[in-house]
Amino acid sequence: MGFFDKLFGGKSKDENTAKFTNQSKTVLTPLQGKVLAQADIPDETFAQGILGPGCGIEPTGDTVYAPFDGTVTQIATTLHAVGITSNDGIELLIHVGIDTVNLKGEGFDVKVKNGDRIEEGTPLVTFDRSVIEKAGYPLVTPVIVLNADAFDTVDPVKLGPVSHGDPLLDVQKKA
Repeated sequence: MGFFDKLFGGKSKDENTAKFTNQSKTVLTPLQGKVLAQADIPDETFAQGILGPGCGIEPTGDTVYAPFDGTVTQIATTLHAVGITSNDGIELLIHVGIDTVNLKGEGFDVKVKNGDRIEEGTPLVTFDRSVIEKAGYPLVTPVIVLNADAFDTVDPVKLGPVSHGDPLLDVQKKA
């Protein structure tokens, strides 16, 4: 049972059998917006790195795209979060908004399903910003590497404005 199973419940269809083939991998930005330091995510669990290292994105768009080639590993039943695993074995959580689990799927449209093979740039989720904002929840979207213990470092490439597809996280493999 992998970390996604523990986080989302249930058995993932794709156990992490991929190998990290290069010494470093760049995870691309999954949505347009402004990159925030992890410590600036307005949720203690994400800000303190309890689930793993990463960063937050204050979105200016409404679509989450695949930041690499891989597999959809888990989709939250409330549609607000998606877990994907790269072909190189990076387990990534993209969690749209803070406390958006409370919306019970309202305002979210998932474009993929568990087990789908995805290519970089594949639309994963669209969300209705107004639904999230009217409910009073921050739109900040944590992007977290869940299996960071398999790597030496996971570091944001830069903070500030980004477009989807820009470099986001630099992941270095353990020797």
